[in-house]
Amino acid sequence: MSIPSGEAHYPLRGDQIPGLVTVIQHLESSIVSGQATVANASRRTLRPWMREVLFIAPVYALYSVVRNQFGSAHLGIGDAPIHAFNNAVTVIDVEKALGLFHEVAIQGWFLNTWAVTFFNVFYGTAHFAVTVGVLIWLYVRRHHNFRRWRSTLMITTALALAGFALFPLMPPRLLNVSASENRYGGGELALTHHLPDYGFVDTLRHGNGLWNFDTEGMDSISNQFAAMPSLHIGWSLWCGLVLLNFAKRRSTKILGMLYPIVTLITIVATANHYIVDAVVGAIILGVGYGIARTIQTLQGRRHARIHAQTHPHVHAVKPS
Repeated sequence: MSIPSGEAHYPLRGDQIPGLVTVIQHLESSIVSGQATVANASRRTLRPWMREVLFIAPVYALYSVVRNQFGSAHLGIGDAPIHAFNNAVTVIDVEKALGLFHEVAIQGWFLNTWAVTFFNVFYGTAHFAVTVGVLIWLYVRRHHNFRRWRSTLMITTALALAGFALFPLMPPRLLNVSASENRYGGGELALTHHLPDYGFVDTLRHGNGLWNFDTEGMDSISNQFAAMPSLHIGWSLWCGLVLLNFAKRRSTKILGMLYPIVTLITIVATANHYIVDAVVGAIILGVGYGIARTIQTLQGRRHARIHAQTHPHVHAVKPS
């Protein structure tokens, strides 16, 4: 199903998205500034963990700000979220073609059970708490592997940011919700274009949990169309791979395997993501790791060349 888009807020070309060029310039400036801050901190002999905080914290803070400059942030009062709705229809069509459209059935397994409360709390807490915990654990326990995996996490996050900006996506929980109930809902668009009511339930809003997207303050700081790719999956897979590769205890490795599986069930059962979102989340993690590994390899070669140039006697062959 293809629905023409009439929404001027979401052109597909990156250079035409309002403020994207400015945002990228600010991002580049922030990274350069962050690197300079880290370099200055190094000269002042700050502890290594403090240098990491000085590098990671500003980049993540900027990510949080930039993330919310697109998607639902561009939806004016009374505007219909046509582009995000169209993208949702496209995703559903793709999933149906691939035999992956099972979100309704999966959510139905858990509705009206205690599991919904667990998923609501898990969705709002584990995403950040577990990731930060694993990041700290990796730094403390496996410091020699830290830089590559830290870079992987940050690059994955940056790739997700590009996805949020270029492909705003209405999550399942908003697909058939009327604008009178939630101004980000696509209910009227679904009726106009004869889309069936799939019966998705916004469990964060209608079930027990710590918060939901209608909580005071959340509307203004969240991009409700930041669904493609699923960063919940990208980060949870990152945590799982770190624990599988570097944890010594078998129980910890098992937790590493279970964590992204539980996360996948959670994001679908709460109707916050489509299955394809999770697939793309896994893909960007793989790309992020590949880029981080390449950067580290190139840096290693560069350092080796510099060392060879500054210490030529180390490589000299002694006469016999």
